[in-house]
This record gives sequence, C-alpha cells and structure tokens, in this order.
Amino acid sequence: MALSIRFARDASTGQWTAVADDGDRTVTVRAETYDEAGALAHEAFGLTAYRPPPPLPSGWQRFKLIHCPVGRGDSDDPRYAAIAADPPEGCTAERFGGYFGLRCERPGATLLDAVGELCAEIRAEHGLLMTDLGIEKLWEWSSDGTDGWGAEIVGQLLLMAAERGPELGYDVDDLVRFLRKAAGGAVDPEGL
Repeated sequence: MALSIRFARDASTGQWTAVADDGDRTVTVRAETYDEAGALAHEAFGLTAYRPPPPLPSGWQRFKLIHCPVGRGDSDDPRYAAIAADPPEGCTAERFGGYFGLRCERPGATLLDAVGELCAEIRAEHGLLMTDLGIEKLWEWSSDGTDGWGAEIVGQLLLMAAERGPELGYDVDDLVRFLRKAAGGAVDPEGL
C-alpha cells in the first residue's frame, strides 16, 4: 500500500491536520503536533506509527553506542553476551545493522560527557572499545549545540580516532596533542 500524507497547520490554533490517502480511501486526522498527526494517519490505515520519544530531563542524553570495528566484520564476541546479560545502567542491548550496540539514556552535562563515561565503563568492565554512534553521513553538519546532531557527529569522529589512531601507532597523548595544536585552544566556526 502506497500511502501519501499531506500536512497543514492551522495558524490560529497551531493544530496540525494530516490528510492521508492510499488510493482507495482518504482519512483526515488532527493533532497538536506534526508527529502525532502523522502517527494517527498511519494508524488509521493499520500501519505502525513512529512517535518520537519524550524529551529527557536536563542533564540527560539519549544516544546509540555501537561496536563497529574498522576493517572487521561483526563477530560473536563473547563480551557482547556479557554486556547484553547485564547492560550498563540506562542502556538496552540491540543489533544495529548487524552490529552489537546499546541504546542509552544516560546522565551527562553534554553528549560527549555521557558517551565518554559509558565508553570508559565498558572498557574497564569488558575490555571493549565502543567505536560508533551510528552516524552514517559524517559530512553532514548542524550547529545545534553540545547535545544535538552536530555533537553526535563530533562524537563519532572522536570515537573513530580513538580506535584508528592506535592502529597506526598513535596513543591518546598524540591525539590530544594534535587536537590542541590544530584547534589552537578555541575554534572560531567562522574562521575555519
């Protein structure tokens, strides 16, 4: 079934209207948000609807953390079973595109703080370096702050450097020294 949905927002009430059509019938639904109007339209046709999770309280971060080692396919590493049997607090074990990972809601002043703490915890308890935040289009960008899409991209790049640098003979001090020199302390987005 091919379902097309048109959305319109009422300027006076702020309410969203979704008109869904599958070629045989048309359904109109109204809701307070765009996402909810779309979900109701899908459900009217018996389809599974997507609803975004509710926002987290301040100081909490939501992210995926995946073990996706470069140059090696996924394996049945016994550490996966140990982590899945007793996942870190705030996380559930999952498969992402065939790779082992965690879906997490964790405390952290910023996304990088939360991811870094979790990576350190997993490394200390299981000896596993988690390598991926599930970002596929690293060239995309968003200047949306320390907890948004841009932060996920930066986190992905840093995890990749943490994994790949040692493969070339660099240690953590080399990577930190590079960042300090290259960034010169503070980065001016306009001067890049």
